Amino acid sequence: MKISLEKGVLFALWILLSGQVAAAQPAALPTAIPETGVSGVYEVMLGVAEPTTALKHFALFGFREVSRGEFSAPQARALYGVDSELTSIRLQNGALDTHGLLRLLVWKRPSGSGVGYAPPETVGQRLAVMMVQDIIRLDDVFADARKAGAAWLPITPVFADLFGQTEGEPDLHNRRVGVRESGVYGELFNHVFFQRYGYQIPGYGTLNLQAQLPASEFTHHDFIIRSDLKGSTDYYASVLGFKPENDGVVDGDWLEGPKQIFGMRDGASHYYRGFVSPNNICGKLKFFRPRDVSADRSGDVAVGALGINIHSLYVNDVKSVRQAVLQAGMRASSVQRNEFSELSFVFKGLDEVNWHILERPSGLRNQPQTALNVIKTDVPEHTQ
Repeated sequence: MKISLEKGVLFALWILLSGQVAAAQPAALPTAIPETGVSGVYEVMLGVAEPTTALKHFALFGFREVSRGEFSAPQARALYGVDSELTSIRLQNGALDTHGLLRLLVWKRPSGSGVGYAPPETVGQRLAVMMVQDIIRLDDVFADARKAGAAWLPITPVFADLFGQTEGEPDLHNRRVGVRESGVYGELFNHVFFQRYGYQIPGYGTLNLQAQLPASEFTHHDFIIRSDLKGSTDYYASVLGFKPENDGVVDGDWLEGPKQIFGMRDGASHYYRGFVSPNNICGKLKFFRPRDVSADRSGDVAVGALGINIHSLYVNDVKSVRQAVLQAGMRASSVQRNEFSELSFVFKGLDEVNWHILERPSGLRNQPQTALNVIKTDVPEHTQ
């Protein structure tokens, strides 16, 4: 079985393990996926009114500034559709530069407050996932911050053996293998954290051990949307060149991890669909549509608003990808240089997700991992 997700929201794995049958009809997949050279998610792009708070926050996990760019209001309007001066700060965690970066969009005049501080599984939310060294410590830290009055809602970490690698009954000598994961919802950002126990996946999450709270780059990304997943996300494969992780849309009861992170009641479920770049096992896309919507702030998602409202990808040929976007019936900006002088364009997908498409950077130092290998590192004594 090919393992394709770290986090407990992998429905394909859930179906195999539980024997359940997906209720939803499969979506129509393209017969041929174009070779666009598409990356995994290159950057989470976070709108802020001032950078100090965000820089201080992400420095805790090891993110540091690697470049900065400026746009006038006319330039920002032409590319992003936002009438505001813009300062962009690109942050990177450690030496890894092929995916999982963060770009702060410091708008002089933000266009809105964005989704903001909202309960779990609010439509319009975007969540970014990082591997961490000590998830219990992080839970304590965010719980203390909440008690002190900060706008953070930490979700207690929960353990799961996602890959079924624990042999027999676990005990002191036959230790369980799996992952513990948690969510933290905030006004500034929505985090998902995971910590591994007894296994590794080379190239999928690289801890920055020099950080105060050691964490990795962003490994994958969650989108809570309201559109019909059977049609609105096909363009990720047919236009951008991602590979679908499952044959269509799946639906059903959840594993314990996502059930707790999303605050789902017993029997609740989502429609789910996932995509991964053929050129990188990281930077995955995970789309969720709640069957029963409890809160909808999708109308607050806008490129120039505060919070996570846009992500970037890079491709081999920006102009050809833009043409494919237009042919698929989506609107896009013209191809132009962004605030880092990168050839790029911006568009909104059929699922109402905003994307900033860049020409592949020429100075990338790392080679993306394309093969996902789960390596067990804590072998029971009786097998040694």
